[in-house]
Amino acid sequence: MPKLSIVIPVYNVEKYLSKCLDSVIYPGLENYEIVIVNDGSTDSSLSLAEDYARRFTRLIRVISTENGGLGAARNVGIEAAQGEFLLFMDSDDFLCDGALPEIMEKLKEDFDICLFDILSVTEEGVVLDDIPRCGREGPLSLNSWPKLLLCPPSACNKLCRRSLFIDSGLRFPSRVWYEDLRTMPKLYLLTDKITATDRQWYIYVQRSGSITRSANLKRNLEIIEALDDLSGYYRAMGKFDEYRNELEYSAFYNQFLAAVVRICLEEPGNTVADKLRSDFLGKYPDFLKNPYVREMPFKYRLLARLILLRRYRAVGLIMGLNERLKGK
Repeated sequence: MPKLSIVIPVYNVEKYLSKCLDSVIYPGLENYEIVIVNDGSTDSSLSLAEDYARRFTRLIRVISTENGGLGAARNVGIEAAQGEFLLFMDSDDFLCDGALPEIMEKLKEDFDICLFDILSVTEEGVVLDDIPRCGREGPLSLNSWPKLLLCPPSACNKLCRRSLFIDSGLRFPSRVWYEDLRTMPKLYLLTDKITATDRQWYIYVQRSGSITRSANLKRNLEIIEALDDLSGYYRAMGKFDEYRNELEYSAFYNQFLAAVVRICLEEPGNTVADKLRSDFLGKYPDFLKNPYVREMPFKYRLLARLILLRRYRAVGLIMGLNERLKGK
């Protein structure tokens, strides 16, 4: 049984797939496998994946399914994986040079989840952000470090023991946005054997056609369902009150700030922004008393004030200027 299974859902990424696969192919490295799940691609992605599988028969398996979305494809990979640990990759991203040998070395340690850093870049390679894992290094748990719930919920910056999914029955939801937010933070309640490293192993390519940049503004409302799903899980596990501050701030950041900002950048007059604002305030009317809100940077305080006043156009102007300065 391999130590690691790298699960890569693939859907119409012929332009990016080779770079992704090349970053995880180390012919001299043992004890890992690559599981490619072709999610009903209509371009040459499948033939490209099959070509790699022919060239690296010991290393790569290709599974084809009807199109079910990212979450469904990951679930197929979870079931098919033979490794003790899982690494999820998006097929338009890639690992840093030399990352996989370091990951395999890290897997010699005793943990169930390991968080690491992500570097966000444009398609041209311009660095946008260094996305930290959790502001801490070494062994930790949700009980000892509740700020885990404030970390990026991405599935792609975590090594996860496969049995966490198998034994709990947790899976990614299909055909929705925010599938990571609906899934990954739930794992923190299943184990105390969590660790974090400052190693920057993953490169996230922010491309113009990706979900996070889509003009389909109404789908931003799905953040409400995602956060309700997450808080509902913590309530069902009897842990909501214990982590209320963290869950409230996560809702504040992801719904009240980030999702509203996305709307304001594209169409400040769209009613979706007001729906997001109203829903959040209805659930968390006293959010200004939250300790994390009270400690947040000036930029967040300014944006929160403008959103409270429904100054959506001003939010769009400020954040549009911020993106231009960062080269997005």
